[in-house]
Amino acid sequence: MIRKTKVASLLLACALLPVCGGQAVAGPLDEAKAKAHLDAVAAGDLEALMRDYADDAYMEWVGGPLDGRYRGKAAIRAVWQKFIAANAGKPRPASFGKLTALGNPRGTSLQAKADYGGTVPVKVWHALTYRDGDLTTEVWQIAPALQIEP
Repeated sequence: MIRKTKVASLLLACALLPVCGGQAVAGPLDEAKAKAHLDAVAAGDLEALMRDYADDAYMEWVGGPLDGRYRGKAAIRAVWQKFIAANAGKPRPASFGKLTALGNPRGTSLQAKADYGGTVPVKVWHALTYRDGDLTTEVWQIAPALQIEP
């Protein structure tokens, strides 16, 4: 009897964890932030780009002249400044594929495909992770053969 009570209590605790854990399941808010982030990339709006990064954010830029790993807001700001300067500070025409989000009580990871025009056009697969409303991890994968489906 005691064992059944312990098992039932454990199952109840696991079921209530998302409700009572103090963290909401990520969803539309993170999706809206990710969309705003991608729009800021296209606009070349540095302040809007930097708005949601956590202080200890991490960016993995794969391919192209900015290829590298960047840790912290200062390093990420510097790479975005270079990206914006490469297009003379002007907005880039952009088209985006469908934004896909996968979330749980600990955070949300989103992915999107983008085609950014400009002086040097670039196709990118984006992966963004949000935790507690902050952008904590970003992957910027240059993908020249990428096909964008709306």
